[in-house]
Amino acid sequence: MRKLAHLLVCLGAFCAWATPTTPLPPGAAAPVALKPGPKSLCPVCGMLVSKYPNWVAVVAVAQGPVFYFDGAKDMFKFLLNTSKYSKAPLELSKATLHVTDYYLLRTIDARSAWYVIGSTVLGPMGHELVPFATEAEAREFMKDHKGRRLLQFHEVSTELLSKLDL
Repeated sequence: MRKLAHLLVCLGAFCAWATPTTPLPPGAAAPVALKPGPKSLCPVCGMLVSKYPNWVAVVAVAQGPVFYFDGAKDMFKFLLNTSKYSKAPLELSKATLHVTDYYLLRTIDARSAWYVIGSTVLGPMGHELVPFATEAEAREFMKDHKGRRLLQFHEVSTELLSKLDL
């Protein structure tokens, strides 16, 4: 057992040493961690985000805070009414926005994602905008899970979000 632990430590050290890193240009911000910490709370509902890794959404404000959400629905609620959830004004036009692709289980750009609503799949907060990297995957999901509507980022509205909560 002790040999195995030693081997794992050595392997981890080697991987860290062997992984190439690109130095950041002067004044550049460090890359955003797309995984929430164990105590990261969703600013919309207050749930622990790390409990739902397959649904994580992220808003990383340029030169500012990073917000983690337990699903795309809460991320959109935040984006459409930021003053309700953040004390300081935020420059969201330059923020990076990520959601977790339902099939790939990896983060993708929220602005270019496709979202399915009205399916039989529920997220941590009930009815959810289920994100996909491609339209084809979203349409396949719609067929398999009785999705009612396919949306792109710019089509999500406060009215639509309120209907999901019913």
